[in-house]
Amino acid sequence: MKNIAVIGSGTMGNGIAHTFAQFGFQVQLIDISQAALDKGMATITKNLDRMVAKEKITEADKNQTLNNITTYTSIKDGVQYASLVVEAATENVDLKLNIFRELDEVCPDDTILATNTSSISITQIAAVTNRPELVIGMHFMNPVPIMKLVEIIRGYTTSDEVMQFIVDLTKKTNKIPVEVNDYPGFVANRILMPMINESVETLYNGVAGVKEIDTVMKLGMAHPMGPLQLADFIGLDVCLSILEVLYEGFKNPKYAPCPLLVNMVRAGKLGVKSGEGFYDYSESRKAEHVAKQFA
Repeated sequence: MKNIAVIGSGTMGNGIAHTFAQFGFQVQLIDISQAALDKGMATITKNLDRMVAKEKITEADKNQTLNNITTYTSIKDGVQYASLVVEAATENVDLKLNIFRELDEVCPDDTILATNTSSISITQIAAVTNRPELVIGMHFMNPVPIMKLVEIIRGYTTSDEVMQFIVDLTKKTNKIPVEVNDYPGFVANRILMPMINESVETLYNGVAGVKEIDTVMKLGMAHPMGPLQLADFIGLDVCLSILEVLYEGFKNPKYAPCPLLVNMVRAGKLGVKSGEGFYDYSESRKAEHVAKQFA
């Protein structure tokens, strides 16, 4: 296991590529355009420079990590020698299914196919391939180079051998794998997203303001950031998408997205990436100023 392909060079994809490359793996980073790949590589370089400045790695480590990554705009070219492919494309079920159909066709027969999905069924993804026993979930946390947790999700037909192999591989990148079964939201988002949704409901119903809600959770429950700030960081569109998967999967009204969250996504207020969510990021990426009067 020396060659690992990563599909998607966005926030999660470039973090996954960075992590594997830093631990000595040859990484093939794949995206649909060279511009996207250049942006991803610039992010990796910036993050490595930050690690050098903090004396966590040396300049030689940085250069070796970058040398371990090769970029491709063709899936077929990028995966031809891959022992493992980690898909980190946008959280869209149709897109992911199409990618896995293609991967199944062009990858070597023994290549393990992993998805970084945060909520979509591994079993559903595996079902469009001819190798469901080799399909597994590897849900990394953002920012990938820093966060220790990886949820390892077993699909209905994922083999014991593949499960153990991916657990062991994850440990080699100095991360902590946690094995979970394939149900909507897995563990992380099944617990986190209802908390975020309830925080939005609390704001929507005028119980308290944005800063007040976040302050209660930070100072009262020792969370490093409040749930509304966290939602902005994740992306409100991503939060909405995951809640819709939970609601569709369980048909339980407790997972129904708050109307305020739905309206904000419709209005394009997606959080940090759009410059505004619950907080205004036009001047700083820090959650310093509330975007508007919500209650």
